[in-house]
Amino acid sequence: MTRRPPNRARRRRAAALLPLAAIGLAGGPALAAVADPLAGTPTAAGSTSSTALQPVDTYTGLHFTVPAGNDDLGRPQTCTIDADLYKPHSAGPAARVPAILTTNGFGGSKADQAGLGKAFAGRGYAVLSYTGLGFPDSGCKISLDDPGVDGVAASSLVTFLGGGGTAPYSSSDVAGAAGGAGTLGVDFTVLDDAATHDPRLGMIGGSYGGQIQFATAAGDSRVDTLVPLITWNDLRYSLAPNNTSLAQGVTYANSAPGTQKIGWTGLFFGVGILDGLQGAAVDPARNVGCPNFVLEACQAKATLDTIGYPTSDTYRLTDRVSVAHYIDKVTVPTFLIQGENDTLFNLQESVATYRSLKARGVPVTMAWQSWGHSGGTGDNTGAAPGELDLTGQHIEDTYLGLRIRNWFDHQLKGSKVSTGPEFAYFRDWVPYTGTAAPAYASASSYPVGTRRTWYLSSADDLVTSRKAVLPGSTSWSNPGLGAPASYSEVSGLEGQVSLPAGVTTPYDTPGTFGAWSTPPLSSPVDVVGSPTLDVQFDSPAVALTQAAGPSGQLQVFAKLYDVAPDGSKTLVHKLISPVRVADVTQPVHIELPAIVHRVDAGHRLQLVLASTDAAYKNAYAVQPVTVHASPTSPAALRIPVVP
Repeated sequence: MTRRPPNRARRRRAAALLPLAAIGLAGGPALAAVADPLAGTPTAAGSTSSTALQPVDTYTGLHFTVPAGNDDLGRPQTCTIDADLYKPHSAGPAARVPAILTTNGFGGSKADQAGLGKAFAGRGYAVLSYTGLGFPDSGCKISLDDPGVDGVAASSLVTFLGGGGTAPYSSSDVAGAAGGAGTLGVDFTVLDDAATHDPRLGMIGGSYGGQIQFATAAGDSRVDTLVPLITWNDLRYSLAPNNTSLAQGVTYANSAPGTQKIGWTGLFFGVGILDGLQGAAVDPARNVGCPNFVLEACQAKATLDTIGYPTSDTYRLTDRVSVAHYIDKVTVPTFLIQGENDTLFNLQESVATYRSLKARGVPVTMAWQSWGHSGGTGDNTGAAPGELDLTGQHIEDTYLGLRIRNWFDHQLKGSKVSTGPEFAYFRDWVPYTGTAAPAYASASSYPVGTRRTWYLSSADDLVTSRKAVLPGSTSWSNPGLGAPASYSEVSGLEGQVSLPAGVTTPYDTPGTFGAWSTPPLSSPVDVVGSPTLDVQFDSPAVALTQAAGPSGQLQVFAKLYDVAPDGSKTLVHKLISPVRVADVTQPVHIELPAIVHRVDAGHRLQLVLASTDAAYKNAYAVQPVTVHASPTSPAALRIPVVP
């Protein structure tokens, strides 16, 4: 079989504990609909769809039994998969259409993609939406998007979309029919190779439903293009980050492991176990042993809960299920969409994937949208108005909706439409009405702008010249015993729970952090990307304990505040960068969170280095530390700034 080159145009519920728009493709707020979105008539106030949509046949309750590699004890396994199919009514052997495969985010189900399934079927695609392994009503345990398990299972669905076999179903939704049970084969998709059941196929999905795209494409060359939203590059970084000692992308060296995100890891396990209990009738074995997770996942969680950082055993699992470690097998055009408001899978993860794909010549485009796992703009409910409607009601009249449609039309239908800029990012300070396109800035590639340098001086100042640095020092210490003295967020519950006013405002306890501020800015500064800090810590106490291993190494939490003239402070999207310093006697290079933020004139930038954070595991030993200001070798904060 001859494959086309990668750059050729080809072929239940969302978890109550997690934001719908973040965890699955269950959408944020739609624009005000005034007509049926599948009728080809006006679709939003003041907007008219230019796309003629066709009727859709819906087949629900498709059931597949597929091979899925080995179970968590190394035994070959088969798994049941529950799915729905959305088919253009006119599609058939003489009128074939491309296919789209999609699945849920963590804690969700096939229902999360129902809106998009119908929307893209109405635009000439056959869409198969399925519930991922370990979630009701599909069987087997959660394997964290393992290419050898989840990817193998998805490959059988690619075969089905390529005409390879039938699936039993029970549906009452088939357009023009009374419904009922039956079997369904596919003879209406465009085939690139009939002998291998190779459909012209793209994938789309968010979070957990984003990583499965990489896991599938890495092992199945029949996949033609990917649109992963808000997913991870390396799970070791996602769940236990260390923003120094980065060997490549966000993958850090084993000698300085990261620090557990206790809120996020606990939330995921709670949701996964609950799904296992609710789906016990589908597959009782999923609750035997490690409840609804592969054994390695329970072992990794126990390790993180006990010592607070991953070990080599943990890396064996996270490396296997992270695209960072098999990205050389991903060769198809990819449209990465990542969230600016995301403390789980931050913008750095998309940058790592973008750079890895681009370095190998794989066509890749990246957009940074307003929302992510930590919510959306303003009210934490989802996308900004006119940005992306995951219910599928608004495609052409939302910025990312139109770009996704054009991406699939170009890659799968061969349409000569623009797929947009290689890099785009949402700016929440730009006013607009209707589509969010005016709020998006575009660039030919990432990174953008230039870096402006400030130096750490005495009197807790940030200055723009080495000559202006005054000698001095800033000292602080953690409380010890793992107690937090700083607060940034409540992880996946951010914006989802009601707390007293002021309780969710980030804070740092005096004496437990160092801070340095710029003078009031004379003009606005637009920050786009990851600031960096080069600094030397001085901690004789830690220098004596660090040889004992990670538990004795210095922990620091770096962050950047926007301080208004009235003294009020904003921690942009509550993003911080945990750091574990392998050798406190050596200079350290720290990557701060990537952000898109305007600092208004009259405001100040403030760098804070805190000793703890309530969302993470903290050091048990007391760790006094000092940063010295030196005109000859000052610590340097570099901010990526665009005009």
